[in-house]
Amino acid sequence: MEKKYKKIILITAPSGSGKTSIVNHLMKKFPQLSFSVSATTRQPRKGEKEGVHYYFISEPEFREKIHNKEFLEWEMVYEGKYYGTLKSDIERIWKENKVPVLDIDVQGAIHVQQQYPVNTIAIFIQPPSTEELKRRLKLRGSETDQSLQARLNKSGYEMTFKEHFENIIINEKFENACKEADKIVGDFLNN
Repeated sequence: MEKKYKKIILITAPSGSGKTSIVNHLMKKFPQLSFSVSATTRQPRKGEKEGVHYYFISEPEFREKIHNKEFLEWEMVYEGKYYGTLKSDIERIWKENKVPVLDIDVQGAIHVQQQYPVNTIAIFIQPPSTEELKRRLKLRGSETDQSLQARLNKSGYEMTFKEHFENIIINEKFENACKEADKIVGDFLNN
């Protein structure tokens, strides 16, 4: 199958907007989807498992994979914290005749859309407000005051890119956001 005919679903948002929860909902609803596991240099959060939530690798190993062009996309999302999508993971999913779903940062989503302009759909999940985003990030319990401020600063920057995405869902009520995502993804899979 030619690259242009293989589908990819991109879910992007500022951290804390609910994209991972929406991805988890979509994975349960549509059996033809498969989660693309990203690689990262950050430490695992409580409950995260290697190869399920992320491939946790060292910074030198990540840099070597960049040098070897093993990533579809990669970004230094926060200082010293790299994230990327391995080409091998996308190929693995396509070989299973499934559609990869990428839970991905804004810049990465733009890069993937540029490489796969046909049969790729992107959904931008927007928080209802900065105050609500701050509340959600605090509820995680994994943020220091410094990391919380860094995420809020980055979210403001990421919001400036939302117009690059054809589908924008404001995640004010989770159930409504999921219904919108179901419709967008269902239509995409049936075309």
